[in-house]
Amino acid sequence: MLKILSKFILFTLMGWSLKGQVPGSIKKAVIIIAPHTSWHDFHVGILMRSVIGLKINFIGKKALFGPLTGWYFRWLGGAPVDRSSKQNVVKEITALFKENEEFRLALSPEGTRKKVSEWRTGFYYIAHEAQVPIISISLDFPSKTIRINKPFYTTGDIKKDLPKIKLFYKGVVGKIPEYT
Repeated sequence: MLKILSKFILFTLMGWSLKGQVPGSIKKAVIIIAPHTSWHDFHVGILMRSVIGLKINFIGKKALFGPLTGWYFRWLGGAPVDRSSKQNVVKEITALFKENEEFRLALSPEGTRKKVSEWRTGFYYIAHEAQVPIISISLDFPSKTIRINKPFYTTGDIKKDLPKIKLFYKGVVGKIPEYT
C-alpha cells in the first residue's frame, strides 16, 4: 500500500520520473545522491526509496536525533553519527556494513546543501573499506528526473575513480540551481 501511495505522490502529484534501478541482488552499497541543494531532496529520496522497494539507510548529525525528532528519523532508517572525527566516522560506518546482512547507505557527497567546490570523500573510503559498490543517484529538478547509475566498484585509486563517478552528475541541476 505504501509503495502505491509513494508512486502516486512522486510520479502523479509531483511529476517525477525514474530511470534505472538499484539491483535488488546488491544487499550492501554506498548510495550517493546529488546534487543536494535543498531539504526537499530528502522527501524525494524517501519517496523514491519506497517506490523501488529497497531498504536504504542514512546517517545524520546527532542533533537531528534528539527527543522530539529522533524517533522519526530512526523510523525512516536513520542513524546518528558523531562527525567530529572523520576517521572514526569511516570506521564506525564500515562496522555497520559488517554487522548487517543487508545495509545500503545513502549519503550526499557534498556533505551540505550549500554549493561546494569539492565533494567530501568519506563515501569513497567507506565503500572501499567495506568492499561494497557505490551506486550513484541524481536528482535533476528542472526535468524532475531521478537517474540511477549501475554499481561502481572502487579500485583504491581515488584520483582515478572520482572523475568517473562525478561524470554521471554532469549537467544535473538541483532544486536551488546556484548551489549545484
